[in-house]
Amino acid sequence: MEGLLVVFSYSILFAFVSASSRNFPIIPFDEGYSPLFGDSNLVIHRDGESVHLSLDERTGSGFVSHDLYLHGYFSASIKLPADYTAGVVVAFYMSNGDMYQNNHDEIDFEFLGNIRGKNWRIQTNVYGNGSTNIGREERYGLWFDPTDDFHQYSISWTDSQIIFYVDNVPIREVTRTESMGGDFPSKAMTLYATIWDASDWATNGGKYRVNYKYAPYVAEFSDLVLHGCAVDPIEQVGKCENDEKNTGSGVTPAQRMKMENFRKKHMTYSYCYDRVRYKAPPSECVINSQEAERLRKFDPVTFGSGRHHGKRHRHTRGSHTEAASSSF
Repeated sequence: MEGLLVVFSYSILFAFVSASSRNFPIIPFDEGYSPLFGDSNLVIHRDGESVHLSLDERTGSGFVSHDLYLHGYFSASIKLPADYTAGVVVAFYMSNGDMYQNNHDEIDFEFLGNIRGKNWRIQTNVYGNGSTNIGREERYGLWFDPTDDFHQYSISWTDSQIIFYVDNVPIREVTRTESMGGDFPSKAMTLYATIWDASDWATNGGKYRVNYKYAPYVAEFSDLVLHGCAVDPIEQVGKCENDEKNTGSGVTPAQRMKMENFRKKHMTYSYCYDRVRYKAPPSECVINSQEAERLRKFDPVTFGSGRHHGKRHRHTRGSHTEAASSSF
């Protein structure tokens, strides 16, 4: 089965887009994606390329790619809800949890809302082969207000490396190591985008909950990119070109410098330094004493019981059915 190339043109000029920015072909939303849940809380714009997802007292909402992908480059321009957003989570991620309930893979961008006057926080995470007992979370502030305008969030995934980008600036690089074993995502996944009520854990460990007085909470998505190796869901095989073509080039020296600067200025949490959760850092962690000292001033992130919370594919209130302002 030939890989389906799905991509939406970039309509917004970003401050950090470099000459290596990827340019892929375009098809309309309904040719690459389907509504996942939320009924009228999911609105496809007339241009066929932009989507609004909203959360209210009745339900959240989400959409999903038609195809499974084994490696590729996946991206969206997202504008987040403003004002009081405590307990609200907007997620842009890949998962095969519906197919592999006990040993699923996942690659996450999660945007965690906050009380008025506090900024949104961005979280990345990686699970492989059901390794949910080892959360590989990192959290960051941003150098812009993500509610003011659209910004591009991208995932590049190969058999040996995962790179998270914000406006074409790499913010995290996960390299497959022998010690990770099956903890590195290696099975075909579907792309999801959702907004849902995560009051139990998302803001200060559940201290601040969603306040529906400020609903509806609306997240806007555009410039959606699906570019990778589409896999037949029955045969679980795909006819793909090499990873480099599917994901573009890796991190350039200039991008690596930006990534290092971003992490020094904006990273507020890394699982590698969480002594509350892990007596010893997971085997793939490389401990940097200067980074550890800088992160020490931030309290360890609270994740409730420590288990994986999921993305609430079909979350409604009362129902848990699963389906930075500075530059650098």
